[in-house]
Amino acid sequence: MTVPVLEPRWAAPAHVRAAFSLRSGGTSEPPWDTLNLGVHVGDDSAAVLENRRRLVHALRLPSEPVWLDQVHGKDVIEVDERSRPAVGSRPRADAVVTRTSGIVLAIQVADCLPVLFSSRDGRVLGAAHAGWRGLAAGVLEATVAAMATPASDLVAWIGPSIGPAYFEVGGEVREAFLVSQSGADSAFHPNPRGRWQCDLSALARQRLASLGLTRVDGGEWCTAADPVRFFSHRRDQKTGRMAALIWC
Repeated sequence: MTVPVLEPRWAAPAHVRAAFSLRSGGTSEPPWDTLNLGVHVGDDSAAVLENRRRLVHALRLPSEPVWLDQVHGKDVIEVDERSRPAVGSRPRADAVVTRTSGIVLAIQVADCLPVLFSSRDGRVLGAAHAGWRGLAAGVLEATVAAMATPASDLVAWIGPSIGPAYFEVGGEVREAFLVSQSGADSAFHPNPRGRWQCDLSALARQRLASLGLTRVDGGEWCTAADPVRFFSHRRDQKTGRMAALIWC
């Protein structure tokens, strides 16, 4: 079976490769069916390893992706040939940066924002996991800082995430952004239940613009609205994980 992916349309140079895995083409049984890439969600480990092998083969990746232990924080690691994690290890971080060709960065999601970065010359790449906690804590800012490149020389792509029609939050989430982000109020809309519909992608775009990025693509897919293509934790609770990958 083939392994279908989304291929970002963005302003990265041609030699920079990126992909976002979909939920089909793997071996996992329900509720992780079928291309679950997460080892931490209760799925059979052999199925996950086979799914990852299929992804590596289908995309002709130059190496095993750097898989993170994501904790909804803002820590960033930098990876090169000497610091490349051993296969099977999962360094704890929510973002990763590299200046080394042949290293594949990966962010796992099932509603949170995956954000990929490239310098306009493709010499430095980054990937960040931005749920609302990490986004409010500054994971995008930390990733841009770790790339040590003027923000105007960076481009970004926002992958599939939960959309505002499905992402209902309490007032504490809204307040977490209002206290630190100018214009954040426009990304929250009240609903009849006394809560708020939150537009994560809009919040991310605001933050990236404030950093000085002038080109941000993607952000048009809702994971919760499309059970055929996407896993969604908010929709299904027990489910698999997809991955946004970038390499050169």
